[in-house]
Amino acid sequence: MENFKEGWDIICDYLRQEKKIVEVAYKTWISRIEPVGIDFEKGVITLMVPNEFHRQTLIRGYLPKFEEAYEAVFGTRFDTIFLIPEEGEKQKEKLLGDETSADTGYEFTFDTFIVGSSNKFAHAASMAVAQNPASAYNPLFLYGNSGLGKTHLLYAIGNEIRQTHPDYKVIYIKGEDFANEIIQSIMNKTTAQFRQKYRQTDVLLVDDVQFIGGKESTQEEFFHTFDALYDAKKQIVLTSDRPPKEIKVLTDRLRGRFEMGLLADIQTPDFETRMAIIKRKAEIIGLELNDDLCEYIANKLKTNIRQLEGVVKKLMARYNLTKEKPTLSLVNESISDILNDDTPPELTVEKIVDEVSRTFGVDSDDLRSQKSRRANINKPRQIAIYIVRELTTLSMESIGKEFGNRHYSTIVYTVQQVEKDIKNDPSLRDTVEDIIKNIRER
Repeated sequence: MENFKEGWDIICDYLRQEKKIVEVAYKTWISRIEPVGIDFEKGVITLMVPNEFHRQTLIRGYLPKFEEAYEAVFGTRFDTIFLIPEEGEKQKEKLLGDETSADTGYEFTFDTFIVGSSNKFAHAASMAVAQNPASAYNPLFLYGNSGLGKTHLLYAIGNEIRQTHPDYKVIYIKGEDFANEIIQSIMNKTTAQFRQKYRQTDVLLVDDVQFIGGKESTQEEFFHTFDALYDAKKQIVLTSDRPPKEIKVLTDRLRGRFEMGLLADIQTPDFETRMAIIKRKAEIIGLELNDDLCEYIANKLKTNIRQLEGVVKKLMARYNLTKEKPTLSLVNESISDILNDDTPPELTVEKIVDEVSRTFGVDSDDLRSQKSRRANINKPRQIAIYIVRELTTLSMESIGKEFGNRHYSTIVYTVQQVEKDIKNDPSLRDTVEDIIKNIRER
Protein backbone atom coordinates (compact mmCIF):
# COMPACT_ATOMS: atom_id res chain seq x y z
CA MET A 1 0.00 0.00 0.00
CA GLU A 2 1.47 3.30 -1.15
CA ASN A 3 0.45 5.64 1.67
CA PHE A 4 -2.28 6.47 4.11
CA LYS A 5 -4.32 8.23 1.45
CA GLU A 6 -4.31 4.97 -0.47
CA GLY A 7 -5.31 3.20 2.72
CA TRP A 8 -8.11 5.68 3.32
CA ASP A 9 -9.49 5.00 -0.17
CA ILE A 10 -9.59 1.31 0.65
CA ILE A 11 -11.26 2.00 4.00
CA CYS A 12 -13.91 4.06 2.21
CA ASP A 13 -14.49 1.24 -0.28
CA TYR A 14 -14.89 -1.18 2.62
CA LEU A 15 -17.42 1.09 4.33
CA ARG A 16 -19.50 1.35 1.17
CA GLN A 17 -19.29 -2.30 0.11
CA GLU A 18 -19.21 -4.21 3.40
CA LYS A 19 -20.97 -1.89 5.84
CA LYS A 20 -23.53 -0.85 3.22
CA ILE A 21 -23.42 2.85 3.98
CA VAL A 22 -25.97 4.40 1.62
CA GLU A 23 -24.77 6.92 -0.95
CA VAL A 24 -26.51 9.92 0.61
CA ALA A 25 -24.98 9.21 4.02
CA TYR A 26 -21.58 8.54 2.45
CA LYS A 27 -21.52 11.82 0.54
CA THR A 28 -22.80 13.78 3.55
CA TRP A 29 -20.54 12.39 6.26
CA ILE A 30 -17.73 10.21 4.88
CA SER A 31 -16.69 11.90 1.63
CA ARG A 32 -15.96 15.17 3.43
CA ILE A 33 -13.33 13.58 5.69
CA GLU A 34 -9.70 14.43 4.91
CA PRO A 35 -7.13 11.77 5.91
CA VAL A 36 -4.33 13.38 7.92
CA GLY A 37 -2.08 10.58 9.09
CA ILE A 38 -1.60 7.13 10.60
CA ASP A 39 0.67 6.21 13.51
CA PHE A 40 1.22 2.44 13.63
CA GLU A 41 3.25 2.61 16.84
CA LYS A 42 0.56 4.48 18.78
CA GLY A 43 -2.31 2.78 16.96
CA VAL A 44 -3.95 6.08 16.00
CA ILE A 45 -5.54 7.32 12.80
CA THR A 46 -6.07 11.09 12.49
CA LEU A 47 -8.82 12.51 10.29
CA MET A 48 -9.88 16.08 9.54
CA VAL A 49 -13.61 16.92 9.50
CA PRO A 50 -15.34 20.21 8.63
CA ASN A 51 -16.79 21.19 12.01
CA GLU A 52 -17.77 20.12 15.52
CA PHE A 53 -21.25 18.95 14.51
CA HIS A 54 -19.73 16.73 11.84
CA ARG A 55 -17.28 15.29 14.38
CA GLN A 56 -19.98 14.48 16.92
CA THR A 57 -22.16 12.85 14.28
CA LEU A 58 -19.28 10.57 13.21
CA ILE A 59 -18.48 9.65 16.82
CA ARG A 60 -22.10 8.81 17.61
CA GLY A 61 -23.06 7.01 14.43
CA TYR A 62 -20.01 5.76 12.56
CA LEU A 63 -17.06 5.17 14.87
CA PRO A 64 -17.65 1.40 15.34
CA LYS A 65 -17.86 0.99 11.55
CA PHE A 66 -14.54 2.83 11.16
CA GLU A 67 -12.86 0.57 13.70
CA GLU A 68 -14.10 -2.55 11.90
CA ALA A 69 -12.83 -1.16 8.60
CA TYR A 70 -9.38 -0.41 10.07
CA GLU A 71 -9.06 -3.97 11.30
CA ALA A 72 -10.22 -5.41 7.98
CA VAL A 73 -7.81 -3.30 5.92
CA PHE A 74 -4.74 -3.13 8.19
CA GLY A 75 -5.21 -6.30 10.22
CA THR A 76 -5.07 -4.43 13.54
CA ARG A 77 -7.16 -2.03 15.61
CA PHE A 78 -6.75 1.74 15.61
CA ASP A 79 -8.19 4.56 17.66
CA THR A 80 -9.52 7.60 15.77
CA ILE A 81 -8.75 11.26 16.35
CA PHE A 82 -11.13 13.63 14.58
CA LEU A 83 -9.70 17.12 14.12
CA ILE A 84 -11.64 20.22 13.11
CA PRO A 85 -9.88 22.96 11.08
CA GLU A 86 -9.01 25.26 13.98
CA GLU A 87 -7.39 22.35 15.83
CA GLY A 88 -5.54 21.20 12.74
CA GLU A 89 -3.93 24.50 11.82
CA LYS A 90 -0.49 23.34 12.89
CA GLN A 91 -0.87 20.21 10.79
CA LYS A 92 -1.79 22.38 7.82
CA GLU A 93 1.24 24.60 8.29
CA LYS A 94 3.45 21.51 8.35
CA LEU A 95 1.65 19.86 5.45
CA LEU A 96 4.54 19.87 3.04
CA GLY A 97 6.92 18.65 5.72
CA ASP A 98 4.64 15.74 6.50
CA GLU A 99 3.94 14.97 2.86
CA THR A 100 7.62 14.65 1.94
CA SER A 101 7.93 11.55 4.06
CA ALA A 102 7.77 8.07 2.58
CA ASP A 103 4.12 7.98 3.60
CA THR A 104 3.06 10.23 0.72
CA GLY A 105 6.09 10.32 -1.52
CA TYR A 106 4.57 9.10 -4.79
CA GLU A 107 2.10 11.84 -5.45
CA PHE A 108 4.27 14.82 -4.64
CA THR A 109 7.67 14.48 -6.34
CA PHE A 110 9.10 15.34 -9.74
CA ASP A 111 10.30 11.74 -10.13
CA THR A 112 6.74 10.46 -10.12
CA PHE A 113 5.28 13.16 -12.33
CA ILE A 114 4.75 11.71 -15.80
CA VAL A 115 5.94 14.20 -18.42
CA GLY A 116 4.30 14.37 -21.85
CA SER A 117 3.64 16.89 -24.57
CA SER A 118 0.67 18.27 -22.63
CA ASN A 119 2.64 19.29 -19.54
CA LYS A 120 6.35 19.40 -20.39
CA PHE A 121 6.53 23.21 -20.35
CA ALA A 122 4.83 23.47 -16.95
CA HIS A 123 7.06 20.67 -15.65
CA ALA A 124 10.23 22.35 -16.91
CA ALA A 125 9.21 25.69 -15.41
CA SER A 126 8.43 24.04 -12.07
CA MET A 127 11.80 22.28 -12.05
CA ALA A 128 13.57 25.57 -12.76
CA VAL A 129 11.76 27.26 -9.87
CA ALA A 130 12.51 24.39 -7.49
CA GLN A 131 16.21 24.45 -8.37
CA ASN A 132 16.56 28.24 -8.17
CA PRO A 133 13.83 29.71 -5.92
CA ALA A 134 13.03 33.36 -6.67
CA SER A 135 15.70 33.41 -9.38
CA ALA A 136 14.08 31.66 -12.34
CA TYR A 137 10.43 32.66 -12.61
CA ASN A 138 8.65 34.64 -9.94
CA PRO A 139 5.77 34.29 -9.68
CA LEU A 140 5.13 31.01 -11.48
CA PHE A 141 1.46 30.69 -12.43
CA LEU A 142 0.30 27.18 -13.41
CA TYR A 143 -3.17 26.82 -14.87
CA GLY A 144 -5.35 24.13 -16.42
CA ASN A 145 -8.48 22.11 -15.84
CA SER A 146 -9.00 20.08 -12.70
CA GLY A 147 -7.20 16.75 -12.42
CA LEU A 148 -4.28 17.45 -14.77
CA GLY A 149 -1.43 17.65 -12.23
CA LYS A 150 -1.18 21.26 -11.06
CA THR A 151 -1.26 20.32 -7.38
CA HIS A 152 1.29 17.55 -7.99
CA LEU A 153 3.73 20.09 -9.43
CA LEU A 154 3.02 22.51 -6.61
CA TYR A 155 3.91 19.91 -3.98
CA ALA A 156 6.90 18.72 -6.00
CA ILE A 157 8.31 22.25 -6.01
CA GLY A 158 7.87 22.49 -2.25
CA ASN A 159 9.39 19.09 -1.61
CA GLU A 160 12.41 19.78 -3.83
CA ILE A 161 13.06 23.12 -2.12
CA ARG A 162 12.77 21.58 1.33
CA GLN A 163 15.39 18.99 0.40
CA THR A 164 17.88 21.44 -1.12
CA HIS A 165 17.14 24.30 1.30
CA PRO A 166 16.14 22.68 4.61
CA ASP A 167 16.33 26.06 6.33
CA TYR A 168 13.61 27.54 4.10
CA LYS A 169 10.11 28.02 5.41
CA VAL A 170 7.61 26.66 2.87
CA ILE A 171 3.86 27.30 3.14
CA TYR A 172 1.20 25.54 1.08
CA ILE A 173 -2.32 26.95 1.26
CA LYS A 174 -5.49 26.69 -0.81
CA GLY A 175 -6.98 29.95 -2.01
CA GLU A 176 -10.21 29.26 -0.19
CA ASP A 177 -8.40 28.48 3.06
CA PHE A 178 -6.37 31.69 2.72
CA ALA A 179 -9.63 33.65 2.48
CA ASN A 180 -11.06 31.84 5.49
CA GLU A 181 -7.92 32.52 7.54
CA ILE A 182 -8.22 36.22 6.81
CA ILE A 183 -11.83 36.24 7.95
CA GLN A 184 -10.90 34.42 11.15
CA SER A 185 -7.96 36.75 11.83
CA ILE A 186 -10.24 39.78 11.48
CA MET A 187 -12.84 38.25 13.78
CA ASN A 188 -10.21 37.23 16.34
CA LYS A 189 -8.18 40.44 15.98
CA THR A 190 -5.07 38.45 15.02
CA THR A 191 -4.27 40.07 11.66
CA ALA A 192 -0.75 40.93 12.84
CA GLN A 193 0.02 37.25 13.44
CA PHE A 194 -1.58 36.35 10.12
CA ARG A 195 0.64 38.82 8.25
CA GLN A 196 3.74 37.67 10.09
CA LYS A 197 3.03 34.07 9.17
CA TYR A 198 2.70 34.68 5.43
CA ARG A 199 5.05 37.58 4.86
CA GLN A 200 8.02 35.93 6.54
CA THR A 201 7.93 32.70 4.56
CA ASP A 202 10.54 31.85 1.93
CA VAL A 203 8.22 30.02 -0.44
CA LEU A 204 4.48 30.57 -0.77
CA LEU A 205 2.50 27.96 -2.72
CA VAL A 206 -1.16 28.83 -3.31
CA ASP A 207 -3.46 26.22 -4.86
CA ASP A 208 -6.69 27.26 -6.63
CA VAL A 209 -5.95 30.96 -6.25
CA GLN A 210 -9.08 31.75 -8.30
CA PHE A 211 -11.09 31.35 -5.11
CA ILE A 212 -9.81 34.64 -3.75
CA GLY A 213 -11.47 36.43 -6.67
CA GLY A 214 -14.35 38.73 -5.72
CA LYS A 215 -13.38 38.85 -2.05
CA GLU A 216 -12.21 42.40 -1.45
CA SER A 217 -10.53 42.01 1.95
CA THR A 218 -8.85 38.78 0.83
CA GLN A 219 -7.52 40.33 -2.36
CA GLU A 220 -6.27 43.39 -0.50
CA GLU A 221 -4.39 41.25 2.01
CA PHE A 222 -3.05 38.95 -0.68
CA PHE A 223 -1.85 41.91 -2.75
CA HIS A 224 0.26 43.26 0.13
CA THR A 225 1.51 39.77 1.00
CA PHE A 226 2.51 39.23 -2.62
CA ASP A 227 4.38 42.53 -2.76
CA ALA A 228 6.15 41.91 0.54
CA LEU A 229 7.39 38.50 -0.61
CA TYR A 230 8.31 39.63 -4.10
CA ASP A 231 10.27 42.62 -2.83
CA ALA A 232 12.10 40.33 -0.40
CA LYS A 233 12.98 38.00 -3.31
CA LYS A 234 10.89 35.12 -2.00
CA GLN A 235 9.36 32.54 -4.33
CA ILE A 236 5.64 32.58 -5.13
CA VAL A 237 3.88 29.78 -7.04
CA LEU A 238 0.18 29.88 -7.86
CA THR A 239 -2.23 27.45 -9.51
CA SER A 240 -5.63 28.10 -11.00
CA ASP A 241 -8.18 26.48 -13.26
CA ARG A 242 -7.89 29.45 -15.64
CA PRO A 243 -5.34 32.14 -16.61
CA PRO A 244 -5.39 35.44 -14.67
CA LYS A 245 -7.22 37.32 -17.43
CA GLU A 246 -10.17 34.93 -17.08
CA ILE A 247 -10.55 35.36 -13.30
CA LYS A 248 -13.10 38.08 -13.92
CA VAL A 249 -13.58 39.29 -10.36
CA LEU A 250 -9.86 39.72 -9.72
CA THR A 251 -8.65 43.27 -9.15
CA ASP A 252 -6.58 44.70 -12.00
CA ARG A 253 -3.54 45.29 -9.83
CA LEU A 254 -3.56 41.71 -8.53
CA ARG A 255 -4.09 40.34 -12.03
CA GLY A 256 -1.10 42.38 -13.09
CA ARG A 257 1.00 40.84 -10.34
CA PHE A 258 0.03 37.33 -11.41
CA GLU A 259 0.95 38.06 -15.03
CA MET A 260 4.34 39.63 -14.27
CA GLY A 261 6.04 36.24 -13.94
CA LEU A 262 5.69 33.10 -16.07
CA LEU A 263 2.32 31.62 -17.07
CA ALA A 264 2.40 27.89 -17.87
CA ASP A 265 -0.65 25.90 -18.86
CA ILE A 266 -1.27 22.16 -18.58
CA GLN A 267 -3.33 20.53 -21.31
CA THR A 268 -5.25 17.25 -21.50
CA PRO A 269 -2.77 14.32 -21.66
CA ASP A 270 -2.34 12.45 -24.95
CA PHE A 271 -2.73 8.67 -25.23
CA GLU A 272 0.93 7.87 -24.64
CA THR A 273 1.03 10.00 -21.51
CA ARG A 274 -2.16 8.41 -20.20
CA MET A 275 -0.69 4.93 -20.72
CA ALA A 276 2.50 5.93 -18.90
CA ILE A 277 0.49 7.33 -15.98
CA ILE A 278 -1.56 4.16 -15.61
CA LYS A 279 1.47 1.87 -15.77
CA ARG A 280 3.48 3.99 -13.35
CA LYS A 281 0.64 4.14 -10.84
CA ALA A 282 0.13 0.36 -11.03
CA GLU A 283 3.86 -0.23 -10.61
CA ILE A 284 4.09 2.03 -7.57
CA ILE A 285 1.26 0.36 -5.68
CA GLY A 286 2.21 -3.16 -6.78
CA LEU A 287 -0.77 -3.95 -8.99
CA GLU A 288 -0.38 -6.35 -11.94
CA LEU A 289 -2.11 -4.70 -14.88
CA ASN A 290 -1.53 -5.99 -18.41
CA ASP A 291 -1.12 -3.75 -21.47
CA ASP A 292 -4.58 -4.52 -22.85
CA LEU A 293 -6.27 -3.34 -19.66
CA CYS A 294 -4.02 -0.28 -19.46
CA GLU A 295 -4.91 0.61 -23.05
CA TYR A 296 -8.60 0.07 -22.36
CA ILE A 297 -8.51 2.46 -19.39
CA ALA A 298 -6.52 5.03 -21.38
CA ASN A 299 -9.10 4.98 -24.16
CA LYS A 300 -12.04 5.30 -21.78
CA LEU A 301 -10.71 8.14 -19.61
CA LYS A 302 -9.08 10.88 -21.65
CA THR A 303 -9.35 14.18 -19.82
CA ASN A 304 -8.45 13.68 -16.18
CA ILE A 305 -5.29 12.21 -14.66
CA ARG A 306 -6.97 11.88 -11.29
CA GLN A 307 -9.56 9.58 -12.84
CA LEU A 308 -6.86 7.39 -14.39
CA GLU A 309 -5.10 6.98 -11.07
CA GLY A 310 -8.44 6.53 -9.32
CA VAL A 311 -9.30 3.48 -11.45
CA VAL A 312 -5.97 1.86 -10.61
CA LYS A 313 -6.53 2.53 -6.90
CA LYS A 314 -10.05 1.07 -7.13
CA LEU A 315 -8.66 -2.09 -8.71
CA MET A 316 -6.02 -2.34 -5.98
CA ALA A 317 -8.65 -1.85 -3.29
CA ARG A 318 -10.73 -4.66 -4.80
CA TYR A 319 -7.68 -6.94 -4.84
CA ASN A 320 -6.81 -6.11 -1.22
CA LEU A 321 -10.35 -6.81 -0.08
CA THR A 322 -11.32 -9.80 -2.24
CA LYS A 323 -8.05 -10.98 -3.88
CA GLU A 324 -9.70 -10.58 -7.31
CA LYS A 325 -7.15 -9.77 -10.01
CA PRO A 326 -8.04 -7.09 -12.56
CA THR A 327 -10.27 -8.22 -15.41
CA LEU A 328 -12.12 -6.30 -18.11
CA SER A 329 -15.37 -6.48 -16.15
CA LEU A 330 -13.70 -5.22 -12.97
CA VAL A 331 -12.04 -2.42 -14.94
CA ASN A 332 -15.41 -1.38 -16.35
CA GLU A 333 -16.92 -1.45 -12.89
CA SER A 334 -14.08 0.67 -11.50
CA ILE A 335 -14.41 3.18 -14.34
CA SER A 336 -18.12 3.43 -13.64
CA ASP A 337 -17.42 4.01 -9.93
CA ILE A 338 -14.89 6.74 -10.71
CA LEU A 339 -17.22 8.53 -13.10
CA ASN A 340 -20.01 8.35 -10.53
CA ASP A 341 -17.67 9.65 -7.82
CA ASP A 342 -16.75 12.57 -10.09
CA THR A 343 -20.35 13.49 -10.79
CA PRO A 344 -20.87 16.92 -9.25
CA PRO A 345 -22.82 16.67 -5.99
CA GLU A 346 -26.29 18.11 -5.92
CA LEU A 347 -26.19 21.86 -5.56
CA THR A 348 -27.78 22.92 -2.29
CA VAL A 349 -28.95 26.26 -1.01
CA GLU A 350 -26.35 26.00 1.74
CA LYS A 351 -23.49 25.59 -0.75
CA ILE A 352 -24.70 28.53 -2.83
CA VAL A 353 -25.18 30.80 0.17
CA ASP A 354 -21.75 29.87 1.55
CA GLU A 355 -20.02 30.86 -1.69
CA VAL A 356 -21.95 34.13 -1.99
CA SER A 357 -21.18 34.99 1.64
CA ARG A 358 -17.47 34.26 1.08
CA THR A 359 -17.41 36.40 -2.03
CA PHE A 360 -18.97 39.43 -0.35
CA GLY A 361 -17.52 38.91 3.13
CA VAL A 362 -20.88 38.67 4.90
CA ASP A 363 -22.40 36.14 7.28
CA SER A 364 -24.30 33.30 5.61
CA ASP A 365 -26.96 33.29 8.33
CA ASP A 366 -27.67 36.96 7.64
CA LEU A 367 -28.27 36.19 3.97
CA ARG A 368 -31.00 33.71 4.83
CA SER A 369 -32.56 35.70 7.66
CA GLN A 370 -35.72 37.77 7.35
CA LYS A 371 -34.59 39.95 10.23
CA SER A 372 -31.25 41.14 8.83
CA ARG A 373 -31.89 44.27 6.76
CA ARG A 374 -28.44 45.85 6.80
CA ALA A 375 -27.53 47.60 3.57
CA ASN A 376 -24.47 45.46 2.91
CA ILE A 377 -26.61 42.31 3.06
CA ASN A 378 -29.27 43.29 0.54
CA LYS A 379 -27.33 42.88 -2.72
CA PRO A 380 -25.56 39.62 -1.76
CA ARG A 381 -28.92 38.19 -0.66
CA GLN A 382 -30.50 39.12 -3.99
CA ILE A 383 -27.63 37.46 -5.84
CA ALA A 384 -27.90 34.34 -3.66
CA ILE A 385 -31.63 34.09 -4.39
CA TYR A 386 -31.00 34.55 -8.12
CA ILE A 387 -28.30 31.85 -8.21
CA VAL A 388 -30.48 29.42 -6.23
CA ARG A 389 -33.17 29.95 -8.85
CA GLU A 390 -30.65 29.39 -11.65
CA LEU A 391 -28.89 26.30 -10.27
CA THR A 392 -31.62 24.37 -8.45
CA THR A 393 -35.08 23.07 -9.24
CA LEU A 394 -36.67 24.76 -6.21
CA SER A 395 -39.91 26.63 -6.78
CA MET A 396 -40.23 30.31 -5.98
CA GLU A 397 -42.23 29.37 -2.88
CA SER A 398 -39.53 26.95 -1.71
CA ILE A 399 -36.79 29.51 -2.29
CA GLY A 400 -38.77 32.01 -0.21
CA LYS A 401 -38.86 29.53 2.67
CA GLU A 402 -35.09 29.07 2.46
CA PHE A 403 -34.61 32.82 2.80
CA GLY A 404 -36.51 33.64 5.97
CA ASN A 405 -39.99 32.62 4.76
CA ARG A 406 -40.18 35.42 2.22
CA HIS A 407 -43.30 35.56 0.06
CA TYR A 408 -42.93 34.03 -3.39
CA SER A 409 -43.78 37.39 -5.00
CA THR A 410 -40.70 38.87 -3.29
CA ILE A 411 -38.57 36.11 -4.78
CA VAL A 412 -40.05 36.67 -8.25
CA TYR A 413 -39.30 40.40 -8.02
CA THR A 414 -35.76 39.75 -6.73
CA VAL A 415 -34.90 37.37 -9.58
CA GLN A 416 -36.25 39.81 -12.15
CA GLN A 417 -34.31 42.68 -10.59
CA VAL A 418 -31.00 40.76 -10.62
CA GLU A 419 -31.58 39.72 -14.23
CA LYS A 420 -32.05 43.38 -15.12
CA ASP A 421 -28.97 44.45 -13.13
CA ILE A 422 -26.81 41.79 -14.80
CA LYS A 423 -27.77 43.04 -18.24
CA ASN A 424 -26.85 46.61 -17.34
CA ASP A 425 -23.75 45.99 -15.21
CA PRO A 426 -20.93 43.92 -16.80
CA SER A 427 -19.00 43.91 -13.50
CA LEU A 428 -21.96 42.38 -11.66
CA ARG A 429 -22.41 39.83 -14.46
CA ASP A 430 -18.76 38.80 -14.14
CA THR A 431 -19.12 38.47 -10.37
CA VAL A 432 -22.20 36.26 -10.68
CA GLU A 433 -20.56 34.11 -13.36
CA ASP A 434 -17.48 33.59 -11.20
CA ILE A 435 -19.58 32.69 -8.17
CA ILE A 436 -21.48 30.11 -10.21
CA LYS A 437 -18.24 28.69 -11.62
CA ASN A 438 -16.77 28.36 -8.12
CA ILE A 439 -19.92 26.72 -6.79
CA ARG A 440 -19.86 24.11 -9.53
CA GLU A 441 -16.19 23.32 -8.94
CA ARG A 442 -16.30 23.03 -5.15
